[in-house]
Amino acid sequence: MVSYLRVQLVLSARLGRTLTVKGTCAMKSEPGLHISVSAHRSHRADAFTLVELLVVVAVIAMLVAILLPALHSTRHSAQSVKSLGNMRQIAVGWMVYANESDNMIVPGQPGRYPQNEKNLYDVGNGRHYRPRWFALMGSKAGFFAYNNPSTDIADEHRYPVDNEIFRCPVVPEWISTRNFPYGYNYQFLGNARFLNDDPAAGKFVNFPVRVHEIQNFTGTVMFASCMGTAAGKPEKLRTPNRPDGSRDPALCAMGGHGYALDPPRLIPEGDFADPQNPGMQHRSAPDPRYAGGKANVVFCDGHCDPMTLEEMGYVVDDDGSVAGTHEDATNQLFSGDSTDKDVPKVNR
Repeated sequence: MVSYLRVQLVLSARLGRTLTVKGTCAMKSEPGLHISVSAHRSHRADAFTLVELLVVVAVIAMLVAILLPALHSTRHSAQSVKSLGNMRQIAVGWMVYANESDNMIVPGQPGRYPQNEKNLYDVGNGRHYRPRWFALMGSKAGFFAYNNPSTDIADEHRYPVDNEIFRCPVVPEWISTRNFPYGYNYQFLGNARFLNDDPAAGKFVNFPVRVHEIQNFTGTVMFASCMGTAAGKPEKLRTPNRPDGSRDPALCAMGGHGYALDPPRLIPEGDFADPQNPGMQHRSAPDPRYAGGKANVVFCDGHCDPMTLEEMGYVVDDDGSVAGTHEDATNQLFSGDSTDKDVPKVNR
């Protein structure tokens, strides 16, 4: 659909000459903008006066001012489309990992063992210390989060993600492993944190999860754009992302623990994105950073949709904070069987 804006200004000079300035702006709903500005005089032999040139400049400036919002919107839409393309590739990697792992779905992040050697995992091009879900996929999927994986415990949170597939073009500075732009439905698809916080027992909160346990692939969220633990705070209190992977003491930084996506309805006995800081006010949630105020969401069958938080089952308060518990919140798009199930308890 194309809409046109036409501007025409006619100036009569004292010598009887006439200058006509026309501007035409075509704005499309898809990328592509066209501007046509023409000027002609009734006496071609005469030179333009200063006033006439200023009029031309003024009209062009006016057209540019009108077009700038459209240009911004077009660029934002293009970034959203690029992000969706990247997310589809990640979804393929998720499926390949499960297929090559005896139908075991990749967990959000392995639990922390007391023995450091047990915390090193194959990520496809080397071993890495306690890799998150997106890096773990590399061992089977064939594309890698890091150019040079690290076994250093100090790199667990701060290590920068190198592969462009895992970076969001809308927030390109969100590059650290912890403060990551895409959050995984770890509570229902694979929570490998230790049950009762007891590594010796070797039991996990919700792991392994097998493919056959997901009853509705089309209606189960795999991962989405995520604002991390800033979600539980009023919008005015949120602060910029920390690309160095550090934890904001107030947990207000955008993308903090963004690799982990909490579902809409939580329970006090359940897990939270940042296990060291459990609580409804520190929950994570999708980030509606794309065109139309929507989050990009990938489902277990591989399809991607831009969605509002409300469409996903979340409840957003008037101050912009995402509620942790609310009678209208529902986990139907996260549970795997289209029911509003509680998240698994961390102690049982």
